[in-house]
Amino acid sequence: MRSFFSNLASRFRRDQRGATAVEYGIMVSLIAVVIIVAVTLLGGTLKETFNSTQCSIKGGVYTAATSGATPVAGSCSK
Repeated sequence: MRSFFSNLASRFRRDQRGATAVEYGIMVSLIAVVIIVAVTLLGGTLKETFNSTQCSIKGGVYTAATSGATPVAGSCSK
């Protein structure tokens, strides 16, 4: 009986699948946090870039409106 538990404990020490799964889980969560932070920080800038591109495709001139810390939509004029 003692050898059975000894062998079982030995196998659990050698088995690294659970540790690897935890490491991958931590890595995926850190990547998700980086993506969320990047989208949050660059969200306003990306919106302005897409609005400017849309205006240029329509043949207009995009004027970005800035009002301090409050984001204000720019205007597209032809």
